[in-house]
Amino acid sequence: MTVKTMLLGAAASLAFVPMAYADGHEGERGRDGEVRIIYWQAPSILNPFLSGGTKDVESASMIIEPLARYNEKGELVAWLVDEVPTVENGGVSADLTQITWNITPGIKWSDGTDFTSADVKFTYEYCTDPEGGCAQVTKFEGVTSVETPDATTVVVTFDKPTPNPYGPFVGGESPILQAAQFANCMGAKAPECTDENFGPIGTGPFVVTDFKPNDVITMEANENFRHEGKPAFASVTFKGGGDATAAGRAVMETGEFDYAWNLQLAPDVIAEMEKGGKGTPVAGFGPLVERIMLNNTNPDPALGPDERSVIRPHPFLGDPAVYKALSMAIDRNLLVEVGYGQAGKVTCNWVPAPEAFNSTSMKCDVQDIAGANAMLEEAGYTDSDGDGIREHDGKPMKLLYQTSTNAVRQDFQALIKQWWSEIGIDAELRNINASVFFGGDPGSPDTFQKFYADVEMYANTFNGTDPQSYLGNGLCDKAPSPASQWQGENISRFCMEEYDALHAKLSETAGIEARAEIGKQLNDMIVENGGMIPLVHRGRLSAHANTMGGVVLNVWDSELWNVADWYRIGG
Repeated sequence: MTVKTMLLGAAASLAFVPMAYADGHEGERGRDGEVRIIYWQAPSILNPFLSGGTKDVESASMIIEPLARYNEKGELVAWLVDEVPTVENGGVSADLTQITWNITPGIKWSDGTDFTSADVKFTYEYCTDPEGGCAQVTKFEGVTSVETPDATTVVVTFDKPTPNPYGPFVGGESPILQAAQFANCMGAKAPECTDENFGPIGTGPFVVTDFKPNDVITMEANENFRHEGKPAFASVTFKGGGDATAAGRAVMETGEFDYAWNLQLAPDVIAEMEKGGKGTPVAGFGPLVERIMLNNTNPDPALGPDERSVIRPHPFLGDPAVYKALSMAIDRNLLVEVGYGQAGKVTCNWVPAPEAFNSTSMKCDVQDIAGANAMLEEAGYTDSDGDGIREHDGKPMKLLYQTSTNAVRQDFQALIKQWWSEIGIDAELRNINASVFFGGDPGSPDTFQKFYADVEMYANTFNGTDPQSYLGNGLCDKAPSPASQWQGENISRFCMEEYDALHAKLSETAGIEARAEIGKQLNDMIVENGGMIPLVHRGRLSAHANTMGGVVLNVWDSELWNVADWYRIGG
């Protein structure tokens, strides 16, 4: 097998197509006035490199952009470049150690200056600065250099043959920062650059005019945007906060907003809202999974504030008998029924999609309270004083179980607390405002990255159809810590040498079948060894006003990926 065939095999699940903007509604830029978007999880920063929160990545995607991204079919499309590099077109070296991006000439930043290869190289240096912390550093795994032979050429070199070289600068999680704006924001200074993080200069269709964190962003059309007549909207009001119910009503019942994201609501509630006649729900299944993360460190408040998320091990969650019993006690079918209906599926996996990577080796669709109790008894966890709570080292087995504030999540918490009580484990429930929980503030004790709890529940996803970078979030060195300014996506602090070695093998393996097999092994390894408890494979459900045209739901990238194509019907 040639290396060319190997690369094409690795990318078999992707199609490389040029980006074509919609032609259904043409005219002058800004012709349709204001568009109003509501994300009930309010953005707290507009720099995705300093936040792992989806709401921050997606709001920023209207302003700063990657070289390439994924469309609604999961196809990789050129964005700020002429074409996606491959071995076939000469953009990827025959030995798979280099990828060369050719930037489309003439692209301007919103301040009118030239977008060049120097900005791309700077972004790499910014995210990989050893004195800083970058939430998206896994995108640059294996990169040894980013060179700029001229103003429109970027050459990325890897430390070994890399069949999937589409991590750096691809997708909404890996956009390009302007070097001139962020030059003084390197390393430890990164989170201190408020003006830059709240108002990045970009190449996207909109420019920030005002940003009130955890509240509202106002934007205006980028007059230097590269596509004539786009965006159709002159301004954006991007409202954050509230809850999913209010957001859904604001689009489908009152018509106050044009787009509502992530309507994490029971199916009967969505159906009732749709009767309002003002908007339409849109849904699709990507790799989004609601899961419970298990803390592999000791969150005891008696420890210092930094030590709580660093010192190992957890007093008892590292015991397979405990985390397997916790999983066995959960009725996932009921969670799907009460939380998502047809927009949810039972899953035992961290990566349930694309289908090639969906492992079938684990079973979790049948609740087994009796089996969970027997497992704990056999492991020596007993209730010696008869209060209904088992003990470990003479102390009651109590868990602090936190998540974001959301009706469905609070329903899940209540049900799971009850099931866990039936196996003798007590759970204290805590919910945190979503804008804070998913924010990137290194000074906050309440972020999901700090994880000052025993278990926490949330969902996230990844861009594209190859989960290599996402699976990299289980690597030992990707755990958030004081040294990384609490950035990093290994939230559970899971660490196995075998996992790291297998992921390294994935990074150099070609062919979709071989890559998928390793991906499934990595998925099973982190679940079976106490990294997390997957619950529900969730569909992405949002809603848009009936007066909106051009909206295309994308489960493989930012939902706002094609906001430049949106327009007002009849506008």
